[in-house]
Amino acid sequence: MKELFGLILLKYSKLQTWQKVLAVLGFILSLHWLYLLLLIVVYPPITTTQIGSLVDGYGIKRNYVSFGNISPMAPLAVIAAEDQLFMGHFGLDLNSIEKAMEHNKLKKKRKRGASTISQQVAKNIFLWQGRSWLRKGLEVYFTFMIEGLWSKKRIIEMYLNTVEMGEGIFGIEAAARQYFGKSARFLTREESAMIAASLPNPKRYKVKPTSAWVSLRKPWVLQQMSQLESDEEVSELLSKAYHKNDRN
Repeated sequence: MKELFGLILLKYSKLQTWQKVLAVLGFILSLHWLYLLLLIVVYPPITTTQIGSLVDGYGIKRNYVSFGNISPMAPLAVIAAEDQLFMGHFGLDLNSIEKAMEHNKLKKKRKRGASTISQQVAKNIFLWQGRSWLRKGLEVYFTFMIEGLWSKKRIIEMYLNTVEMGEGIFGIEAAARQYFGKSARFLTREESAMIAASLPNPKRYKVKPTSAWVSLRKPWVLQQMSQLESDEEVSELLSKAYHKNDRN
């Protein structure tokens, strides 16, 4: 191994400057693709959002669980609340983006986002929080990558395991235990709707004690869940989730 490493360094030292730059970029890109592929079967050791939580002093509460150990009500609730076209788009919801841009031109102090679940996964795992054009551009790139390499089931599974659901609370398992004292596999329809209702800003819109926003938004989420259940693609996705009891 040492001899191989020495040979690689020797060949690298003989390259011209532009060739060295290309070699380094190629190496970084290879690691990047390898990490994307590894995340098909493993969970990230830590995410940029979780690092931010540590820096801000909130700590990290998390417990990664497989999709089969999550109540089907949880993915249904977050799709209903955050991205109802999740099963049909390629990572971006162009209509929502257009509407958000029009809204933000008129109401600059109350900006509206249009991020899909796929975009949120890309941002939470690979990028940082913020609204710069650089971050948005990288977000689009990573969104296309995970849409191309991962299944929809893996994307929603990763979302449910990495999204922040409270101060220092990451993922549906940690949220279920923190707020309801149970595993995510036993979450009811209403409990899932409460968690999903908080997602626009879980630090501000609290599940417990329940904020006014969550109380007002929960009935709407429940209504959307009922409508989405009849969708064939959504129903097929939910069938892969664990059923401990009848749908609550």
